[in-house]
Amino acid sequence: MYTVRDILRSKGTDIWSITPEATAYEALQIMSDKDVGALLVIDEGKLVGIFSERDYARKVILRGRYSKETPVSELMTSEVSSIDPASTIKDCMALMTAKRIRHLPVMDHDRLIGIITTGDVVSQIISDQDLTIQQLERYIAKGY
Repeated sequence: MYTVRDILRSKGTDIWSITPEATAYEALQIMSDKDVGALLVIDEGKLVGIFSERDYARKVILRGRYSKETPVSELMTSEVSSIDPASTIKDCMALMTAKRIRHLPVMDHDRLIGIITTGDVVSQIISDQDLTIQQLERYIAKGY
């Protein structure tokens, strides 16, 4: 079974982040520019939260707040689940399902080394299944 480290090797370790003092509008600009659905919130080098499109929709729009005035610190999810790079893809799926999250920071001890998404996990599973199918096809073809 593949690990989180394997996913990071194939997708890269780019991390898009913002400070807690930045506005929701600034966060949305970065998310749009980078074509991502969430930003990690970093304060003095430490992961303190995550700000997602879901946070925006539920905490700004539905509450009548203004994105150009509201700081990310008031909207972000502060209790951030993370995963170890040695964890399996099955571990990721279980955690993402149990916590109902789509973005999962990868922490190597106390050091942030990347982020994976449900899309990354699904892509890896599809790639793994394609390889299995190719191997089975080769095996069957040798028998005939």
